Amino acid sequence: MKTKAFALLALLTAGLVLPVSAKDKKEKEKVTFLVSMTCESCQKRIEKNIAFEKGVTDLEVDLPKKLVTIEYRTDKTSPEELKAALQELGYTAMPFKGHKGEKQKQ
Repeated sequence: MKTKAFALLALLTAGLVLPVSAKDKKEKEKVTFLVSMTCESCQKRIEKNIAFEKGVTDLEVDLPKKLVTIEYRTDKTSPEELKAALQELGYTAMPFKGHKGEKQKQ
């Protein structure tokens, strides 16, 4: 009887652990936008607000190049939603693919 109870407990525990580990493997992607920021205040405003958008996991703001690179979870947001969030802050944002010879971080 103890063996059956232990086996049942082991199955229940495995059933709880497996779904949790599957959640850890959410897919992430990066998108880069050319943004109409002009000063350090713009940079800080973007960093402060976009970092807390749903699904954003990493953010890099390059003021001299006027580029904003956002890493995000594909199950939580999309490039269109991130572009809209930048526009809501008052900036124009266009997807940026990079120049020939310049490698974009993946």
